Amino acid sequence: GESMWNKKNLFTGWVDVPLSEKGIHEAIEAGRQLASIPIDVIFCSTLVRAMMTTMLAMSVRHDGKTPVVQHAEGKLNSWSKIYSQDALANIIPVYC
Repeated sequence: GESMWNKKNLFTGWVDVPLSEKGIHEAIEAGRQLASIPIDVIFCSTLVRAMMTTMLAMSVRHDGKTPVVQHAEGKLNSWSKIYSQDALANIIPVYC
């Protein structure tokens, strides 16, 4: 999706800028096109525009699964543990 800098015709590179309004719509539309394709795991850049694209695209899934960012280190790793087998069965792990 288009970033706020893409909209201004600026090269984004590693500058961490979010999606523009158009980029948000593009991410949702991409998600609609992928909505019925089985997805087991997602690998995503840590840049905010990539994470926004991932979450927006996955928000329109037909299977009702929820994308959940997996934290590998520190307290977020232990705090974000999912103990319910029903909940675990309905997530798509996202590794950034």
